[in-house]
Amino acid sequence: MMQKLIRAIKNKKAIIGIIGLGYVGLPLAKQFLESGFNVIGFDIDKNKVDLLNKGISYIKHIQSDFIGKYVKNNNFIATDDFSLIKNVDAIIICVPTPLGIHYEPDIKYIINSAKEIAKYLKKGHIVVLESTTYPGTTEDELLPTLKKSGLKVGKDFFLGFSPEREDPGNKKYTTKNIPKIVSGVTQNCLEVIKNLYEQVIETVFPVSSPKIAESAKLLENIYRSVNIALVNELKIVFGKMGIDIWEVIEAAKTKPFGFHAFYPGPGLGGHCIPIDPFYLTWKAREYDLHTRFIELAGEINNTMPYRVVDTTIRALNSTGKSIKNSRVLILGLAYKPDIDDIRESPSLKLIDIFTNEGAIVSYNDPFIPEIPPTRKYNFSLKSVKITPKIIGQFDAIVISTNHSSYNYELILKNAKLIIDTRNAFGSRGIVNGKVWKA
Repeated sequence: MMQKLIRAIKNKKAIIGIIGLGYVGLPLAKQFLESGFNVIGFDIDKNKVDLLNKGISYIKHIQSDFIGKYVKNNNFIATDDFSLIKNVDAIIICVPTPLGIHYEPDIKYIINSAKEIAKYLKKGHIVVLESTTYPGTTEDELLPTLKKSGLKVGKDFFLGFSPEREDPGNKKYTTKNIPKIVSGVTQNCLEVIKNLYEQVIETVFPVSSPKIAESAKLLENIYRSVNIALVNELKIVFGKMGIDIWEVIEAAKTKPFGFHAFYPGPGLGGHCIPIDPFYLTWKAREYDLHTRFIELAGEINNTMPYRVVDTTIRALNSTGKSIKNSRVLILGLAYKPDIDDIRESPSLKLIDIFTNEGAIVSYNDPFIPEIPPTRKYNFSLKSVKITPKIIGQFDAIVISTNHSSYNYELILKNAKLIIDTRNAFGSRGIVNGKVWKA
């Protein structure tokens, strides 16, 4: 059975099922389609399903024309009918893994996916989890659920973990050329899963167990979280000393070894860095361990939106205005430049804090015409236009995301007050007190 399955994979006869058609699942579906596979996409969001079946993409870097072509040729369908799992050969889980209100892992989407798969699991099925989670999830949560089918892992079906490494907006590194870590619950599982990804990814890196793969993904994002926290803290310290952290970083990164540049900001965004470290801190408590270093980094990063608001309040006070009833414009809603992804964006937190302080808040983002409901927030706001007249109507402009399409000279010329969290203006305008760095 294993050899037959591998032949089907190599001949592109295997049908790929992807559960979760968001910023991870849809690009992965695109890669399998481009590599010659037929794909069935599963999602509980009927709106997404309907859009895709009409050939309409809701993710900026995936063109609707691309989706439409494969829908028209019957190479791709989207569905909320999970009974179609029985029609696929490989099932790849790309669902969200958020945090609960007490920063505990919330893996209900993984568990629910496993329960649906178990209903239709058959001999020859491949099941791969890509969602970021704590070490042990694949073997301790997925495997027991799938084994209830009576099928044997490594013989009847093949289970493993392969962490997603999507970076929306990155033009250099895409799904195809980002190296892919793969693992399997058994050696047979690893062999099958390795063969599957080798058909669509340039470099595949096998590891000895799902726990290693799960931990590698956490290490990648904890490394970034800790270093971002470091520069955020240094921004505060150096700022008190009258030292520009941005110039410090530019100087330090001239060293050709032993230093990698990280940059401060208004807080952490994206689905990975603000969330993943807490998956490990939670799991560590099971072993009576406390990850103080990781938790401190999280604490520092989580306070950054509040510091931006405090700086704005001080800046407004310097002009004789109170934050209450002041008009504040947030520039940039996405969590990083030139994308349409607002997952865990600090801009959303800024809107929430400013509103609670009594400010009248608006936003502009060229990629996000209105704010959709999220798990945390439900703002009824639409993006305002940027014109010299409109900019001049606001008491403070907060640069939260430095999109390349913004005309910063126009903003600088017409704004009354600017809070720059991204060093978009460098030292320009600071002499007259118009630009405050935060």
